[in-house]
Amino acid sequence: MSYALVVLTALGLCFAGMVALSLAIDRHHKQVYGADAPPRKRYLLRVGGTLLLALAIGPCVLLWGSGAGFVAWVGMLTIGALLAAGLLPYWPARVAPLAAVAGALGLVGLADLALT
Repeated sequence: MSYALVVLTALGLCFAGMVALSLAIDRHHKQVYGADAPPRKRYLLRVGGTLLLALAIGPCVLLWGSGAGFVAWVGMLTIGALLAAGLLPYWPARVAPLAAVAGALGLVGLADLALT
């Protein structure tokens, strides 16, 4: 188990989850896509973002144990939120593709951790 793989997996999932949750807000969705999100898409973004954030706790607990892993997960949530909040105003068109790549790589890393 590689320390860097675990940290990058958790960070990718947290960043993708935070971007999904922020895109569920009409203001940010309009900023990125130019229109408000339909209710179904808003719901799917909320569920997907919450699921990604919940999955991010696994690598943290796997690496650091339950107590320190939870604290590390909260730190990863903070970093993911800061990245999403920092990128949305400056690169709104690039945030969604970047989050999709980060989320996909995070899920691949999570699958790799589950298989080893």
